[in-house]
Amino acid sequence: MRLFVRFLPDPMDLNKKHQMESIQLGISIAISGLASKPERDLLMKDFMMVETVSFPKTGSPTTPAHKFNEFKFKTYAPIAFRHFRALFGIKTDDYLLSVGSTQNHLVELTNPGASGSVFYLTHDDQFIIKTVQPKEAEFLLKLLPQYYMNLRQNPRTLLPKFFGQYCYICGGKNIRLIIMNNLLPSTIKMHQKYDLKGSTYKRKASSHERSKTSPTFKDLDFMEHHKEGLILEPAIYDELMKTIASDLRVLESFKIMDFSLLVGVHNLTLAQDSNGPPIEPMSIENLKETDSWRAIPAKNSKGENLLLFMGIIDILQSYRFKKKLEHTFKSMIHDGDSISVHKPSYYCKRFQEFMGTRVLRPAPS
Repeated sequence: MRLFVRFLPDPMDLNKKHQMESIQLGISIAISGLASKPERDLLMKDFMMVETVSFPKTGSPTTPAHKFNEFKFKTYAPIAFRHFRALFGIKTDDYLLSVGSTQNHLVELTNPGASGSVFYLTHDDQFIIKTVQPKEAEFLLKLLPQYYMNLRQNPRTLLPKFFGQYCYICGGKNIRLIIMNNLLPSTIKMHQKYDLKGSTYKRKASSHERSKTSPTFKDLDFMEHHKEGLILEPAIYDELMKTIASDLRVLESFKIMDFSLLVGVHNLTLAQDSNGPPIEPMSIENLKETDSWRAIPAKNSKGENLLLFMGIIDILQSYRFKKKLEHTFKSMIHDGDSISVHKPSYYCKRFQEFMGTRVLRPAPS
């Protein structure tokens, strides 16, 4: 007698798949609906606008029929985020294809943040979709006007590039999402990766983290690996430090802290024998005002040629009472100057000094 075994899909996996496809459908309808709204200058009310669309299974005049559970989808500040995408050079059709097409599946990243957020990567490696807590979502909306002003004055910002903010509502569940740029493209090998805060207290990667294929190291690891720092052309160093100073003024004004500089290091010298496509380093001579900091040429103390990919991450933390308590307690036990949780003004000053003297250094002229 022959036995036939049928393997059924895991209901949890199927539910998660349908949930993500529902979110993609919601984004698709939200972006398509913007087409009827003419381009114009931003108004203050645009930062506070919220649009809610219901998605019944049978469809509606504005939504298609679908196989998922009935849900609602909120889009926050749609016109403001459309403006941001234009400033970042993101075409609507490309964004829609990357984020809003259910034919292009999202990939869940296996290394969730300490906050418990879940991260998804789009199929083309361009965008990260991150789940956020209610307080973080609320804080980002408060930040948007100042964020916009910084973009106008400092287009080469290292702050996260936010492309959209949404909320999926189904069966009593609210999933809040933000869409950001992917800082470290998976198509380019990162020989080293660092999460840097400018602190030394407990800032060493755990043995578990080190055992990973692509570990994220911390401040003490960096100081051990790169005692002389990463060496940049003086002109690039000066421009990059100006950008960091400008970004820190925004973060300090909102009492934001506990953020990090994420640095990916691609070692061109080690990669010479690989068959991958060549990567074009950015050049200070060709650097436009609207260009992002990407593929920054550098050298290490061995003289090896590097490309740096970097950006400031985790900016949705403000210096609330919890942080004040945490700092007071830790200061009683450890050197107060060495721990990560400080008042924003001190945190920003220490961050800038650490990045400008220990992490990045200008080559001798």
